[in-house]
Amino acid sequence: MNRTVKRFTLYFMKSTVSSKGQITLPAEIRARLGLGAGTPVRFELTGDSVILRKGSAGAHPVDGLYGRLELAKPVDALVDEMRGPRPAAPRSRRGTRRSGA
Repeated sequence: MNRTVKRFTLYFMKSTVSSKGQITLPAEIRARLGLGAGTPVRFELTGDSVILRKGSAGAHPVDGLYGRLELAKPVDALVDEMRGPRPAAPRSRRGTRRSGA
């Protein structure tokens, strides 16, 4: 079944998930995206759907910086400075008695 949406043609193809959680990509998709053995792919979860994208051989430039930021204060303190202090959490009334009961 083919449908045209904004100049793109969507091809509806099926595959079944194996007992090991694996799927076989249809040959047409592999050929069109140039996916061969060992080609990295990314999965993007969007609601109840997933988008498969051809990955790059190298890591994203930002990935190399992950965890390297050194802050003078904890993140919560910095956020409080930017937004202002957080409102106090409501007190629990459990275990208190009303007077005159």
